[in-house]
Amino acid sequence: MVYYSSKELAAAFRTVRNNTIKIAEEIPESKYAYRPVPECRSIGETLAHIAVGTGIQRHIHGNQVSDLRSVNFPELMQKSRAEEATLRTKAEIIASLKSEGDAFAAFLESLPESVLAERVSMPPGAERPSKSRFEMLLSPKEHEMHHRGQLMTLQRMIGQVPHLTRQMQERMANAVAASQGQAAR
Repeated sequence: MVYYSSKELAAAFRTVRNNTIKIAEEIPESKYAYRPVPECRSIGETLAHIAVGTGIQRHIHGNQVSDLRSVNFPELMQKSRAEEATLRTKAEIIASLKSEGDAFAAFLESLPESVLAERVSMPPGAERPSKSRFEMLLSPKEHEMHHRGQLMTLQRMIGQVPHLTRQMQERMANAVAASQGQAAR
């Protein structure tokens, strides 16, 4: 039994992707080349990585792969990196974040509960012998949130306050103002 439907999975992914797009829009293109150390992806490279990051999951689950031993991961990773490299400008990256996000969310919405419940065999050496498609389809959202946390730190490093932080600060200021208003009565 799945307690989180494909519609809810898609809605949660859309929320995450929309927050990533907001970050991509707020960072000036002149800062897309910024990287904190040479070994890290730049802001633009991280956003491009996120934009194409759902492709492997769409390949696996769109083709109803039931055993990951049959997947040529080096080939898929090479294709993914090549696709990331084609996204050079802020406009290209944002367009890809939007189009790939929409495509992946629509894909998620299309999956019936029976498909989400299917088991996929993991390769040798994996922590568990199999996972449900549902569990596997949570990972693109988790992966994006991991990188979005990095992007929010990078925003601070370039002198920006992330939009989610600004929203929290506004909610807290409103709560303080409301409580002070009640105390004054």
